[in-house]
Amino acid sequence: MEQLIRTVRGWIAGASRVVALTGAGISTDSGIPDFRGPQGLWTKNPGAERMATLQHYMADPDVRRRSWQSRLEIWAREVDPNPGHLALVDLERRGKLDMLITQNVDGLHVKAGSSPERLVEIHGTMRDVVCLSCGERAPMAHALARVRAGEEDPACRTCGGILKSATISFGQGLVATDLQRAELAARRCDLMLAIGTKLSVWPIAGVVPTAKDAGARVVIINAEPTEMDTLADAVIQTSISTVLPKLCAAKD
Repeated sequence: MEQLIRTVRGWIAGASRVVALTGAGISTDSGIPDFRGPQGLWTKNPGAERMATLQHYMADPDVRRRSWQSRLEIWAREVDPNPGHLALVDLERRGKLDMLITQNVDGLHVKAGSSPERLVEIHGTMRDVVCLSCGERAPMAHALARVRAGEEDPACRTCGGILKSATISFGQGLVATDLQRAELAARRCDLMLAIGTKLSVWPIAGVVPTAKDAGARVVIINAEPTEMDTLADAVIQTSISTVLPKLCAAKD
């Protein structure tokens, strides 16, 4: 393992354009459970998946009420970036990280200090709410204050429409410009890091074979096997928050 870490560290040090794709696994050491793992959110509470499905959310006021209570509980926790998030910030500041694409909606990359211009939050963010009718966007904290004050399902104050976190739910399309930015970055990179993702969610998982086809090296860092281990140049299965700072450190 140590030899593999040294080899990948050398690849990162020698790369001109690194692109990182992160998934739920990078945030588990911050105390945020993944979705489908043994202790995953949907594994332990199958009803939570209904709250992440646009059709159910729009049609069922009870689903929306439960969603708002869940958001209150999530925001009540103090969740901070871990060394894995911070390692990618360091990589960006060294001029190595061309783009960071995340499947996560927790906002921890932003909290860690990643630059918005080098970040694609492909599945949106929990930091904001959006009206499903007029598209108005506002900070999540404002909507949650209304829930605490007694509104079980706060409506848009501009048009009366349904408010939802600014995340991409099942049944909702990705933002086309975000997907284009991610694909362009994958085509021009010389090293792709896939971190904390099983690479099973499409179309964004496609940036990994896109980078490989364009000639980039691919490194997969995850606690469990992924669906693309066979195309990787290196696979590291260990704690992300432990190994990523070692990989991203400046080479001696």
